[in-house]
Amino acid sequence: MTLIFVLYLVLLIIIVAVSARKSHTNADFVIGGKKISGYSLALSERATGESAWLLLGLTGHAFAEGMASIWVALGCVTGVFIIWFTMAQPIRRYTEKYNAMTVPGLFMKRFPGNDRAISISTSLIVVFFFMLYIASQFAGAGKIFQNTFGIDPFWGMVLGAGLVTVYTMLGGFITVVATDAFQAVLMAVTCVGLPIVAYFIAVENGVDLAGSFSHLPEMYVNSGGSEIFSLVLILNGLSWAFGYTGQPQLLTRMMALRSEKETTQGRRVAVIWTSLAYTGAFAIGIFGYALAQKGLLGDVMQTLLNDSEKIMPTMVVVLLNPLLAGILLSGAVSAMMSTASSQLMVASTAIGEDVTNSFSIKRITQEKKLLFNKILILVVGLVAFAFAISLEETVYSLVSYAWSGIGASFGPAVILLLFWKRFSLAGLYGSLLGGTVSSIIWKTFLSESTGISERLSSYVIAFVLSVLFSLLWPQRK
Repeated sequence: MTLIFVLYLVLLIIIVAVSARKSHTNADFVIGGKKISGYSLALSERATGESAWLLLGLTGHAFAEGMASIWVALGCVTGVFIIWFTMAQPIRRYTEKYNAMTVPGLFMKRFPGNDRAISISTSLIVVFFFMLYIASQFAGAGKIFQNTFGIDPFWGMVLGAGLVTVYTMLGGFITVVATDAFQAVLMAVTCVGLPIVAYFIAVENGVDLAGSFSHLPEMYVNSGGSEIFSLVLILNGLSWAFGYTGQPQLLTRMMALRSEKETTQGRRVAVIWTSLAYTGAFAIGIFGYALAQKGLLGDVMQTLLNDSEKIMPTMVVVLLNPLLAGILLSGAVSAMMSTASSQLMVASTAIGEDVTNSFSIKRITQEKKLLFNKILILVVGLVAFAFAISLEETVYSLVSYAWSGIGASFGPAVILLLFWKRFSLAGLYGSLLGGTVSSIIWKTFLSESTGISERLSSYVIAFVLSVLFSLLWPQRK
């Protein structure tokens, strides 16, 4: 298993070395310089969108919450369909129209003369929430290495964070997409292969898999299955769809598409990959619960009840021979790396591109800007690592919070920018500030008492404020 994982790292290094040679200019480093195919961008978008959260967070959620997790999976699949079928083509056209390289850059081009205010507000939002997001990926790496190789979680995080930060610095967007495409394939193999193996082992040992699908969360059972609780549970799960509309690390892939034909290619890849990955991740959690109950994973049930996000690496180590385990383990590490690298790019370019473009009195040369972006990636990686070793929340919880904050802040603004002509600068600030503030307040004070997730509440609040502010303070022509 160790040998296979080392071979995976060697192959990753080769991909980084080859792809980094194609990154010559700052435009190449930030958005790929229109050199990347639609297939690769779609695989990169999917690997980026479904992080360690998919293979640790969702599998653990399905293990702990049973069939209630189906709504989370459906919410995510719906979100992927929305962005690829309704947003990909319009955002590609807007990118060409405004010659923008980032999502905040689209806002600045749409509302000229407000560059500094927009760049500062968007950069603060991106950096704050993405620090939590990147930290969750590094924490996920620590769990994977601990459960599979017995490595101390701290050193597991050091290894994961170090690899991601270095290869992102070397080649930027082109390198990130190249490694993502490779990692997306490994993730799909893990999501499809592991539940198939688990299914045959369960059948061979007479495990009641049908009964495992009836497993429900303790809160649902305690509520007596009330209609109100059921409705809140469904809406909370489906609310994951909202966040997809505002994730810069995903939308940037669509901005880099070269033509309508490649948008169609990317859409097909995204739909197939998402359907396979989410079905598999959900099945891993459900089948894992049944196998653990039967004792087929060893004496680990109490450990998994304390930390359900260890179910996937536990199944890999216990159920598979070392060769296959090494391959699927590589897929799990890939989930972390692909997302963390993309978020490092977005967080650093939010400062390196948007802020410097707004505040530079003298024009910065492309060479200096390229060097500055690379230094920023290193700084962001170090800060995120510090977050990872100090936070104690689960990967699922951290991703949910960051997903809510970014999605609610940017999502309504992007949707209205693309599809509503009356969208104004005031509406942009209504989305940015409304999404950020409501996510923080709701997560801190209201999420537990109401039972409604910050993903749902903050997005609705931000969307309403964005529309209301646009109507009250329309854009001057």
